[in-house]
Amino acid sequence: MTQDNPDLGEKALSKVAEVGISSQLDEAENIDVDIRTDPGKLLQGQVDSVEISGKGLVMKQDLRVETLEVSTSKVAINPLSAVLGNIELTRPTDAEAQIVLTESDLNRAFNSDYIQSKMQGLEMQMEGKPVTVDVQQAVINLPGNNQFVIAADFRLRERGEVKKLSATAIPKIEENGHRISLEILSAEGQGLTTELVTAIFEQLTNLLDLRNFNIPGISLRIRQLDAQKAKLVIQAATQIEQIPSA
Repeated sequence: MTQDNPDLGEKALSKVAEVGISSQLDEAENIDVDIRTDPGKLLQGQVDSVEISGKGLVMKQDLRVETLEVSTSKVAINPLSAVLGNIELTRPTDAEAQIVLTESDLNRAFNSDYIQSKMQGLEMQMEGKPVTVDVQQAVINLPGNNQFVIAADFRLRERGEVKKLSATAIPKIEENGHRISLEILSAEGQGLTTELVTAIFEQLTNLLDLRNFNIPGISLRIRQLDAQKAKLVIQAATQIEQIPSA
C-alpha cells in the first residue's frame, strides 16, 4: 500500500531485504528497508519505491560507513517470487544514494591491518640514497573547505630514525565516478620526499575506491563529493541489479 502504514506483504518483503543486505556486511548497527506498493501492483510485479537506510555499516577492509541512504522510484520484480516472500528484480533499476563517512571511519580503515601492511617496507630514494620506510601511524583530519589533511610518523629502517610529515590535499572524482583521487596541495616534514607522500596518499585513494562500498547486486558511481568538517559526504548514482538474499 502507498499510505503511511505498510501492509503485511510490504513488511515481509522489507524484512527479507534487510536480512539479505545485512548478510553481505561484516557488521551493521542498523539496516532499514522500506518497500512500498499495493497487493494489486505486487501481483503484476510492480513496486512503487524502495528506500534503504543504514547506520554503522562495516564493509571490506574494515571500512565503516556512518550512514547510507538509497532511494528508488518504480522497481520491477518477479511476482511469483514476491508471493513466496523473495525479491527478484526482472531488470536493473536506477537509484540515488548518499554515503557519509566520519573522520573516525576513515582513520579506522586507514590504520587497519590491511592498509598498514601496504605501508611497510616502502623502498625509495632519500637524499640520493636508497631507504626503506615504514609508516608507523597516520591520522586523517577533515578540516572543511573540501580538504584532507594527513599527519604521519614514519621510520627509516637503515637509520632507525622516526620522522614526521603532514600534507594537505583535495579530493577529485576519477574513473567515471568509481574512484576518489587526492590532489596534493602542500606537504612539509623531516626528510620528506615526493615518493613518500605519494605512497601514503595512494593507499588512501585505494581505500576510497567506491567499489569497496558496493554490496553484491548494488553498484555505486560518484556524482558529487564534499569533504566537510569532520565528515566526507558522497552523492552517488546507484544501479540495483538484485537485492541480496540471505
